[in-house]
Amino acid sequence: MNLDKSTLALERLYALAAEHPHVVCMTQPMGSGVIKEFTWSEVLQETSKIANHLLQLNLPNESKIAILSKNCAYWLIADWAIWMAGFISVPLYPTLSSISLKEILAHSEAALLFVGKLDNWQAIKDGIPTDMACIDMPLAATNEHINWDSITAFTQPLDIQITRGGDEICTIIYTSGTTGSPKGVMHSFNTFAFAVAQGLKRFPLTMKDRMLSYLPLSHIAERVLVEHVALSTGMHIFFAESLDTFLQDLHRARPTFFFTVPRLWLKFKENILKKVPERRLQLLLRIPIIRGVLKLKILKVLGLDQCKIVASGAAPMPHSLLHWYKSLGLQIAELYGMTENCGLSHSTSLEQFTPGTVGTPYTGVESRIEPSSSEIQMKSNSLMLGYYKAKQHTNEAFTNDGWMRTGDQGKLDPQGNLVLTGRLNDLFKTSKGKYVVPAPIEDQLIMITGVEACCVVGANLPGPMGLLMLSLETAHHCKQPEGRKKVEDLANLKLQEINSTLDAHERLTCLVLLTSAWTIESGFLTPTLKVKRGQIDAFYKDQYETWLSKGKAILWHH
Repeated sequence: MNLDKSTLALERLYALAAEHPHVVCMTQPMGSGVIKEFTWSEVLQETSKIANHLLQLNLPNESKIAILSKNCAYWLIADWAIWMAGFISVPLYPTLSSISLKEILAHSEAALLFVGKLDNWQAIKDGIPTDMACIDMPLAATNEHINWDSITAFTQPLDIQITRGGDEICTIIYTSGTTGSPKGVMHSFNTFAFAVAQGLKRFPLTMKDRMLSYLPLSHIAERVLVEHVALSTGMHIFFAESLDTFLQDLHRARPTFFFTVPRLWLKFKENILKKVPERRLQLLLRIPIIRGVLKLKILKVLGLDQCKIVASGAAPMPHSLLHWYKSLGLQIAELYGMTENCGLSHSTSLEQFTPGTVGTPYTGVESRIEPSSSEIQMKSNSLMLGYYKAKQHTNEAFTNDGWMRTGDQGKLDPQGNLVLTGRLNDLFKTSKGKYVVPAPIEDQLIMITGVEACCVVGANLPGPMGLLMLSLETAHHCKQPEGRKKVEDLANLKLQEINSTLDAHERLTCLVLLTSAWTIESGFLTPTLKVKRGQIDAFYKDQYETWLSKGKAILWHH
């Protein structure tokens, strides 16, 4: 792939520091109300010092260096220092269990680990080999290792500019593992540069733009949209301090570009409706003299009043949720991609509202639907180099003629937009021999008030059933008889509405309301809050026949 070297990550870092040395590029909460700002020259200086320290360790060429931390400015600086030193970064989800952490560190052959801001250090520290070299970053939950500040205080920055070839591997990203064990996806500097260049053609951003970084930087979406877009445009990145301060962090950033997952868009909606009930909100939005003021007020409360681009990804957005936000003046773009294609495949546009689709391919992306399976397959210059130490898995990921298998199923609407219809591995057959595609049903279930996550199951059962995880607040209200009855009645009404839209073999036999939370730590959710269908099915499957035998439409499980 022939790309202008000036678009590659390290070249962009040097250019930004040279051309805009005093421009603030990152804003980091340090705790206790202290806010630290970094200019591009300060970022380069810090990066160069850490890189020099890494070089002084005399590690073998192409050593793998891991980063275990929540999002912060030091995460990005550590990543850039790893590249500058000629090594390969291995980002790790900060919510990993100690077992998963140990497995990935071993599989990646990591020679060193940066340890940063974490909520669960005591729970996961046993996953780090006792002989592994570690560096504690600022904000780290530990002071057991060599300290970042002592390195930068006593290490000189490199006296030369170090660049990397576009075809060199820059990172190995371990997938979040919705199915099976995580695999290490290898990407080069070129694949990232291509993905960013094509993405910015559809969603133009500049140095004047602002973004809040809070979704895991170890995920492909945040790596592209935050890390590499920041290097490409020079935009200002703000970091969130914690879940408790999220709204305050969002107001500090006043982002012009905001990206999140459907589950958080649902949370935002629920918080708004706690202040203004749905019926009253829709009534007020019909009054011309009030509509504009109300929309602006709601967006200001959310911290999104300065946004020019808002987007969603990682899972499909329910149609009704897209329409709801559009009524507030927010047209949410849906982004479709995966780790293996550097997050670059399809998206909807800002010019057209096409709910229910993920739009059209980006420039430079070819897409096709395999006729017999309806699998979406694609080609582009942002495809992975392969899975690390997994040649068979790499071969299986591509067709004989070089197209990448996404594992997603889809179809085209009359306008040529791609509609996702499910995952090949999610399809299941009932005992009546009928196939059920769970994703479209789940899109309706997730919109039931008080439902935080859901999963449709039913392999080898007479019919599918819906497992609905209630929010903590809703589960608390259900401890009282009146609250429980209210939720039951709503669920029963929605069950009838949803079943009326489905073919006979798809109709849900019952809904099971779950008051125990599905969490990342319990293994039911990925770090990007996607449901791990296999784990949920395995955990609850012994209950299915008992639930069905009761013959009730609404059941409870605590």
